[in-house]
Amino acid sequence: MHRKPHLPNKLCAVCGLPFAWRRKWARDWDQVRYCSERCRRQRAHTGGTGAPTATLAPPRR
Repeated sequence: MHRKPHLPNKLCAVCGLPFAWRRKWARDWDQVRYCSERCRRQRAHTGGTGAPTATLAPPRR
């Protein structure tokens, strides 16, 4: 199985998970900061720290 181990990796600015280079990012790999569209949209809510700015209350019993 071919897993492409030679591709460069980065850490997502929002979730902190590693992600690998993709062909569609070939021209602007240096500017890519987010692993997915979801993380890109979420950046305004978290400030890029990985934690939401609003805290959720614990579930009621």
